[in-house]
Amino acid sequence: MEQQQDKRLVILDTETTGMPVTEGHRVIEIGCVEVVGRRLTGRHFHVYLQPDRESDEGAIGVHGITDAFLIGKPRFAEVADEFFAFIEGATLVIHNAAFDVGFINNEFALVGQSQRADISQHCPILDTLMMARSRHPGQRNSLDALCKRYGIDNSGRELHGALLDAELLADVYLAMTGGQTSLSLAGSGAERQDGQQAAPSEIRRVTGRQPGPVLLASAQELEAHAERLAAVAKAAGAPALWQTIEAG
Repeated sequence: MEQQQDKRLVILDTETTGMPVTEGHRVIEIGCVEVVGRRLTGRHFHVYLQPDRESDEGAIGVHGITDAFLIGKPRFAEVADEFFAFIEGATLVIHNAAFDVGFINNEFALVGQSQRADISQHCPILDTLMMARSRHPGQRNSLDALCKRYGIDNSGRELHGALLDAELLADVYLAMTGGQTSLSLAGSGAERQDGQQAAPSEIRRVTGRQPGPVLLASAQELEAHAERLAAVAKAAGAPALWQTIEAG
């Protein structure tokens, strides 16, 4: 399930006037990015919303979206159909999904779209916070912490923002569920640094050469190799490929 290799994913985040939703707080920003075949497609959905209420000072301190900025922005009813069309049928990847899903369900309910007021009926939901807690128990698993753990640059994230956070979460999710997804071999038609297309290299069999010496790994090197494989397996949540080969 985690690999979702061929399925359409929508990485989603929201910002709100405060919390909890049961106290009348509303969504003020939705950000979504699309991933297909473990690649960002470039398609996204992003909107700021007029919530018809003031935001809590604490919430403004987190996302920096002021009440004055939201004047004149569309209300959820105006974008509900477009938003639903973007997410329908996709697997939603959300960090702390219960929070965002609760607010989105509430928005659909408030505009009288009861058939959409439980988006889990239309979209499978994958919670990356739960995934991270399972893989990294006892550690901090906020989005910032995961970016640092997986080497993802979040230096532009001084404040929370739904679209930026969705883009960062996409990188985190791909790192958590497989890391590198494609290999480019030198001379295989890859683009060179000068922007030109490199010609494929010809593979030739070299004959008449004496075989070189076989150097066996030392005990220290074997131990370091085993430690590295264990670290890879822990990060990936599954045995490393080399471990699988050795077991076979």
